[in-house]
Amino acid sequence: MKCASIAALLSVSVIFGATAAASRAGAANEAPPAKPKVVYHLNDLDRVSFIVGNIQNHLDGVGGPEHVTIALVVHGQALRAFHSASANPDLSKRVGQFSRAGLELTACGNTMKSQNVALKDLLPGFVAAERGGVVRIAELQSQGYLYLRP
Repeated sequence: MKCASIAALLSVSVIFGATAAASRAGAANEAPPAKPKVVYHLNDLDRVSFIVGNIQNHLDGVGGPEHVTIALVVHGQALRAFHSASANPDLSKRVGQFSRAGLELTACGNTMKSQNVALKDLLPGFVAAERGGVVRIAELQSQGYLYLRP
């Protein structure tokens, strides 16, 4: 009876060891998790500093732009804050940093028309969403971006 117990214990040990080895091998072959993608939606002029601060906090919290893909889509009255002729110097600096870090900065084409501004009139780094800011947000969401509107 003692031999049968030892044999059973050895069988369980072999099975457990094989299962653990297979699990480690599977983990080694798994792809790293995908880099998260987030779109920030900004249309309220009084929320510009808050949301720009949120984006900076997001970047800092994940360890930098190499760990997250961030897009900012601006429309409505908020776009006024990004007019280069009247932009706050701190905002201009942050937008420049965001652009250099690879963030997508998108201005709503419809808002640009209503405010009578062209890309050259906005802070450097912006691209136009010719079909509209909300259309661009929906496109990004369909590409797996998480939607944030703080």
